[in-house]
Amino acid sequence: MSTQDDDDNNERGRYRAPALEKGLDILELLADRPEGLSQSEIARNLGRTVGEIFRMLNCLVERGYLSIQRPSDRYILTLKLFELAHRHTPIDRLLGNAGPLMRELVTQIHQSCHLTLIEGGHGVVVAQTDSPGHIGFAVRVGSVIGLTGTASGRVLLSFQTPEDRARIVAKASAPDQAAAARTGFARELEALRARGYEEMDSTRIRGVRDVSAPVFDHRGSAVAAMTVPFIERLDIADDSSLALTREMLTRTAARLSASLGGRAPTAGPATARVR
Repeated sequence: MSTQDDDDNNERGRYRAPALEKGLDILELLADRPEGLSQSEIARNLGRTVGEIFRMLNCLVERGYLSIQRPSDRYILTLKLFELAHRHTPIDRLLGNAGPLMRELVTQIHQSCHLTLIEGGHGVVVAQTDSPGHIGFAVRVGSVIGLTGTASGRVLLSFQTPEDRARIVAKASAPDQAAAARTGFARELEALRARGYEEMDSTRIRGVRDVSAPVFDHRGSAVAAMTVPFIERLDIADDSSLALTREMLTRTAARLSASLGGRAPTAGPATARVR
C-alpha cells in the first residue's frame, strides 16, 4: 500500500462517526430487503449484538425512516428517503451546483464553457456560460450533438459501463452507431478513460479546439460532460493557454463531481453494473 493510501486510511479513521455508520448500515441493509427484517436478523446480518442496534432502530423509527410491521415485528423502510431524494431533482441539483463553478472557470480561462447530458442516443447542451469580455465562442443551450464525433459525446460514452454504453449507442443515429461499431473505437474510449479527458479539433468549426472532462456520479459513471470550446486569444494569450484551460477544466469538473457525491472510477476498463 502506498504512503498516500496510508494517509487516506488514517484520515478516514480519524473522522469516523460510529453511531452514524451504524444507522447507515441499517438503512442500506433494509434497502435490499423489502420484506423487512426482525431486530435479531438485522443484528446478525451486520455482525452486531441486539443491544448495539436497539437504540439506533428506535431512533430511525421515531424519525420516520423505518416502521415496524405488525404482528411480525419486522423493520421496513418507509418512503421518507424517497421523499428527501426527490425534493430536488438530480438535474436541478446538477445545474444549481454547476452554475457558480462554471462562472468561476470562464473568468479564469477567458473562454466559454457548456455542460452536456445524454438524452436518448445523443447529447444535449443543458447549461452554458459565456466568456467574459466582448469576444468569445459559445454553444447554445438546447443544442443537440452527436456522441462519437464530439469531445463531449466521447467523454460521456467513455465513462459508462459496457452495458450502459451499448444501450445508449443502440438509441443513437445511424452515423453514430456506425462509428461506435468500427474497429478501434472501443480502444479510443479506453485511452480517453485512462487520460481522464478528451481534447480534439471541433468537427464543425475550424480553429476551435474542444476540451471536455467528465462529471461523475457515485458509481463513477459520467452524468455530464463539461466542455470548453477553446479559441486562441491573441489579446490575453498568457491567461488563455490551452494547457491552463485543460488544467482548470478538469479541476472544475472534479469539484462539481464532488459536490454531487460523485467519484472518479478506479483505474482500468469499465465494469458492468450489478443490478
